[in-house]
Amino acid sequence: MSNPRRALVVAAAAVALALTAMPAMAADIPPPDTVVNSPNVTHVLNIPKPAPLASTINTDIAFQGDYAYVGNYGGFSIYDISNPKKAKPVSSVVCPGAQMDVTVYGNLLFTAVDSSRSDDSCNSTGLSADHKEAWEGVRIFDVSDKASPKYIKSVETNCGSHTLTLVPGKGRDRYKNVYIYVSSYNPSAAFPDCQPPHDKISIIKVPLKDPASAAVAATPVIFPDGGNETQPGLLLPTSGCHDITAYAEKDIAAGACMGDGVLFDISDRLNPKVTARTTDPNFAFWHSATFSNDAKKVVFTDELGGGGAATCNEAIGPNRGADAIYDISNGQFTFKSYFKIPRYQADSENCVAHNGSLIPVKGRDIMVQAWYMGGLSVWDFTDAANPREIGYFERGPRSAGGGGGIWSAYYYNGYIYGADFHEGLDVIRINDPLTDSARGVRTDRLNVQTQESYRNGWHD
Repeated sequence: MSNPRRALVVAAAAVALALTAMPAMAADIPPPDTVVNSPNVTHVLNIPKPAPLASTINTDIAFQGDYAYVGNYGGFSIYDISNPKKAKPVSSVVCPGAQMDVTVYGNLLFTAVDSSRSDDSCNSTGLSADHKEAWEGVRIFDVSDKASPKYIKSVETNCGSHTLTLVPGKGRDRYKNVYIYVSSYNPSAAFPDCQPPHDKISIIKVPLKDPASAAVAATPVIFPDGGNETQPGLLLPTSGCHDITAYAEKDIAAGACMGDGVLFDISDRLNPKVTARTTDPNFAFWHSATFSNDAKKVVFTDELGGGGAATCNEAIGPNRGADAIYDISNGQFTFKSYFKIPRYQADSENCVAHNGSLIPVKGRDIMVQAWYMGGLSVWDFTDAANPREIGYFERGPRSAGGGGGIWSAYYYNGYIYGADFHEGLDVIRINDPLTDSARGVRTDRLNVQTQESYRNGWHD
């Protein structure tokens, strides 16, 4: 695989030519902790993690209005992003429980807990899942007061909540309820509340006027036949889903389900139906999914190495640990190609295809995506058979050692926000003819796993 040399932030615009293929060289690895980016990308701001959560890692991000909600293994923080160039933390809630996937709707913030706790409180301690009294699942907060969020409800779910996806109701129900699709996996006969084969998701129904009465309303089995369990090279056999992206206005969802990629019909919110499945011999762990705006394509990511390994190097190559792009036609998947960042990382850098979102460019399919210590990549998959990177941002290997990098990278109202394990929240801007039109598109909420069409926000 060819490898473009990396451009330091001080490089002149002419260095854009470096995005053409060049041989991989040791000098391509930046110095430790050094910020590097393509010439069309600007690092606007870094906000260190607030002190209460400084010792635990950042994870997912949700947006609503002028605020960003950043998950963290130790809880979550709320940031005022009304002026992205001067974004600042408003409050932090210490409430431990990995991995703190977050989604926001109105005054409600939902957080995912996939580590067994002694109870559901924010003062809980770790307790192994072989104890019946151990708790894991979803916590619900009232965030109407951004400076002082209030914990109002917990819902326990089988095998916890590794990730969660908000799905609004349909028709009149839209104003009454939201539904939380809870993805979890890895059961054990030793876990009273996480028994094999599992192979299901949990669906929490949340009455908007009485969120304290939220409860599990359904546990549909996704893989009655057990799913993909025997493929060589799987990180884990399929026993549930890792993450689900819902496109509610189209009544579909895409499931990244360990060994399987899945398409759902979610027209009945409490009874999602699998309409298509696919596997890939190059995939170790189906991690997440992103639809194109017209829902005629979907990008699945592969978390090769579980997020802790150096997989963006010459030894692994371009097709493993990559994104896979599929066309969706007649309700079925057709594989088109792989995409992987074309910049080799050091063997000390954990690098993996991770969370990203669309950049709303009319007539094109462009997204920004996190790659842990591979940083973030802006790439174009309009031609699904020939995707290409158009910009990037990353840091060199950590001088402190150990893993890290950007967990989630999302585009919201003109800026890219990256949640870095250790470094905090990065605010980034891309200036490129391919993406500049996106600045005119505005939305009042972004939960990336709850895709909403940009059709009403395009600016010609």
